Amino acid sequence: MRIISGKFKGKFLHYIKNKTTRPLKDSVKENIFNILNHSEKFKTEIENSNILDLYSGIGSFGLECLSRGARMATFIEENSDVIKILKDNIIKLSCSHQSLVINKKVECINNISKKKKYNIIFLDPPYKKKYLNLDLKLIKQKEIFTKNHLIIIHREKKTDDDFGKNFQPIMIRKYGRSKIIFGNFI
Repeated sequence: MRIISGKFKGKFLHYIKNKTTRPLKDSVKENIFNILNHSEKFKTEIENSNILDLYSGIGSFGLECLSRGARMATFIEENSDVIKILKDNIIKLSCSHQSLVINKKVECINNISKKKKYNIIFLDPPYKKKYLNLDLKLIKQKEIFTKNHLIIIHREKKTDDDFGKNFQPIMIRKYGRSKIIFGNFI
């Protein structure tokens, strides 16, 4: 696990090696950022953006965004053991001033002020999580996203998700076991 590009390029991230976590592979992460940087289907840019990294794990996605010029990253992760590693990674990269770590379930976004708006929201729930549409519904109801926002979802390739009626997938890419869905709210 490493940072691929930007000011932290080449820095390695600490991670847990067990069956309960599933870090975002570098190759998948690199493909996500290549699409973000080169696709004309999105109007959202990483630089100076606010990032919401849900089910953040060790923070691989949000930290990559900070490395590439994002203004701020909010990490939400409920696993206390993983939070310790996330905080170590943030300290290692000296980006505490740009990071907010919340050790709670994703439903805690109910407590985020509507004044807080995110440009990019990344969801990387456990593959076994079935009702992703409930997370999307909550985000939509809270209106914590900018006009030109982008939602990125990391799922298992075989997962058949119901995203609800308010989420519109724009692009879906598959890499090994992973499926990456890019979309936004309508």
